[in-house]
Amino acid sequence: MPLRLFLTSGDLMADRRFEFARDLQLKGDLPEAADLLEQAIELAPDFTSAWFTLGEIRQQLGERDKAIAAFREARRSDPGDQHGAGLHLMRLGDAEIAEMPKAYVQALFDQYAPRFEHTLINDLGYRAPSLIFKAVLASRVAAKKPAFFKRTIDLGCGTGLAAAAFANQVDHFIGIDLSPGMIKQARVTNLYAELEVADMIDGLRGKSDASANLVVAADAFVYLSDLAPVLTEIKRVLAAGGVLAFTLETHDGSGIVLGEGLRYAHSAEYARGAIAKAGLKLLTLESASPRNENNDPVRGLVVVAEKT
Repeated sequence: MPLRLFLTSGDLMADRRFEFARDLQLKGDLPEAADLLEQAIELAPDFTSAWFTLGEIRQQLGERDKAIAAFREARRSDPGDQHGAGLHLMRLGDAEIAEMPKAYVQALFDQYAPRFEHTLINDLGYRAPSLIFKAVLASRVAAKKPAFFKRTIDLGCGTGLAAAAFANQVDHFIGIDLSPGMIKQARVTNLYAELEVADMIDGLRGKSDASANLVVAADAFVYLSDLAPVLTEIKRVLAAGGVLAFTLETHDGSGIVLGEGLRYAHSAEYARGAIAKAGLKLLTLESASPRNENNDPVRGLVVVAEKT
């Protein structure tokens, strides 16, 4: 996993207390860690990292109300919410399901970028790109259409693993990712004709109508709650007969939930409805695990749709 985000308080003593508190937290001495964090906060009342870590500890101790209070302070002291305190408030039932803060996603993946491929492939058994690739090929064979795409947009492209999977099927690859660190890694691959630092929806909005033949999103829509905006833009940029392929994490219930891993899980029913509302034709919706977590396969879906 990426290194833990730390935002200095600007007060040396407060930062040192925070470091001691983190050591105690990792050793399992949670009450003492909480006490040190409260001391740090007395010295620096807007110490976001201390508030966030205090929220985590209160949550570990089963002190829900105190955890909520700490996460609220973390979000107040950093309105961009780079730590993702708002996501913990959703998990605690203090806030409605909403989109992830862009600053959180960017900070997460900028830290993750140097070790991204090694961690995903060797530690998490990442297989989303191959699932998408196989699903697209199967759908093209079934439709008796060629599996070659002139222009492809890779949403949440990361370091380029999806582009590598489709390298022999695509003439012109466009990669979009919110993280400059990921784009830097993707550029080294030389798989992309174009690379852009942007979130998925903003990146698509900059593309012309009917300008892409394929859009892929490998393990990217798990960072979106409502899929309607991105699907609307995808339909616009796809040429007639163009294909969309993506993976999701899923659950047994209905609608959308924020999982323990702080990624959204979309039900199969929700995915079908979102594709239909976007005016796309569903070709494939199958159960498939895109990765492991805690050595267990994560429940997921692979989806292929077409603009008719």
